[in-house]
Amino acid sequence: VYLYGAHVTSWKNEQGEELLFVSSKAIYKPPKPIRGGIPICFPQFSNLGPLETHGFARNRLWTIEPDPPAFPPNVNATNRVYVDLLLKPTEEDLKIWPHSFEYRLRVTLGPAGDLMLTSRIRNTDSKPFLFTFAYHTYFSVSDISEVRVEGLETLDYLDNLKNRERSTEQGDAITFESEVDKIYLSTPTKIAILDHEKKRTFVVRKDGLPDAVVWNPWDKKAKAIADLGDDEYKHMLCVEAAAIEKPITLKPGEEWKGRQELSAVPSSYCSGQLDPNKVLQSS
Repeated sequence: VYLYGAHVTSWKNEQGEELLFVSSKAIYKPPKPIRGGIPICFPQFSNLGPLETHGFARNRLWTIEPDPPAFPPNVNATNRVYVDLLLKPTEEDLKIWPHSFEYRLRVTLGPAGDLMLTSRIRNTDSKPFLFTFAYHTYFSVSDISEVRVEGLETLDYLDNLKNRERSTEQGDAITFESEVDKIYLSTPTKIAILDHEKKRTFVVRKDGLPDAVVWNPWDKKAKAIADLGDDEYKHMLCVEAAAIEKPITLKPGEEWKGRQELSAVPSSYCSGQLDPNKVLQSS
């Protein structure tokens, strides 16, 4: 976890396999955000507002909070390791986004290897403010053409490649044959990413984040991204827990909480297809 951006760049399983994708051309210093891992989009997703793309949280140096607040009573903290990071706006930040806040991020690794990110954003200002948000997670995949995303079928989405035109997902799963950049709306709390070749399924569980972004730049756009290798799009997929369509409103003193939990489990086969139902139906 880098203090620059509070950015998680590595998450490995028991076999030592890297589960997150980071570009070989990633730049780890300002003003460029790190390409890969889990960038945090706050207080603005994409270009949906006056700020730089995806806001400024991923371009700031955070601090480690030495005396963080305790886990909520309903969370079993046994055998978990975690780090608490804190972001407060600088005077320069307040010039571009005039709202005072405290953003606490807890990055937790559970005993089974699951990775949890919990964001707590408090309004320390005298007036309300609005923000949009995403955990812009880059998953490492064997081959994007062999990947399916389950749990978003039949949902409405905004297509970023068509001026955010609203459509409904038709397929029984999302598969990849070209560039995809969609914001799925009112999504379930659980999404599965099935990697056919690796026989691995990533499960994304989320709270407080109603939307989900699915993105892969494909070949032409990958070549235009300076800090991404030309063929690296084949080995990455972004599935992002987000709050975009309806911005979060915080009144003075109020706190918002948004959580994402990632786990990687072996996939089972069923008639030549990966069987996600066991994954999506299990807790």
